[in-house]
Amino acid sequence: MIELQDVSKTYHLGEVRVPALKHVSLKVERGDFVAIMGPSGSGKSTLMNIIGCLDAADEGRYLLAGFPVSLATHSELAELRNRHIGFIFQSFNLIPRINALRNVEMPMIYAGVNPETRRKRALTALAIVGLRGREHHTAAQLSGGQQQRVAIARAIVNNPDVIIADEPTGALDSQTSQEIMQLFAQLNAGGKTIVMVTHEVDIARHARRVIQVKDGQIFNIRYQ
Repeated sequence: MIELQDVSKTYHLGEVRVPALKHVSLKVERGDFVAIMGPSGSGKSTLMNIIGCLDAADEGRYLLAGFPVSLATHSELAELRNRHIGFIFQSFNLIPRINALRNVEMPMIYAGVNPETRRKRALTALAIVGLRGREHHTAAQLSGGQQQRVAIARAIVNNPDVIIADEPTGALDSQTSQEIMQLFAQLNAGGKTIVMVTHEVDIARHARRVIQVKDGQIFNIRYQ
């Protein structure tokens, strides 16, 4: 599903070169559940951004479902993100003034899906994450765990191949975190490929593989 071949990325801060990734190679098979861990500045966020087509590598090759992402134009990258990838963030990234249903519909609005289909698919996604009956609540009327469930529903509504989660439990208490990870496990059991960045060991235990990153390189891969 995901294949990085000798990928490197360097950021330039004025005249200073900051290597973020150094010749990283990685394969993630369809249906895998991978946790990426590492200290601050290790390169894990850069790795996630490249996998999510939010950033481009300077060197190396990236294939997503067989498509050469490294050669994609900006419009092709946007299409890849919308068609193949669902994003989940620590801060939920919901639009506060609109309700849960409308938040989940947003990716389909960008994709040009008609209103009737949007509503039906959004309601189905909210039911999957256990929020049936909460469709018309705004973010302010929902708990943190419920807001993250809305974010997950939004991530899966276009039926992406890959779900990318950036510290998805970082803003949640321990019990709610475990509930969210159980939901991730259900999505993975249903065939979704999940790539998750986390600094929490207890959360990483839910993944099938833990990839540890340090100084821009993968230094350990642990199967669970």
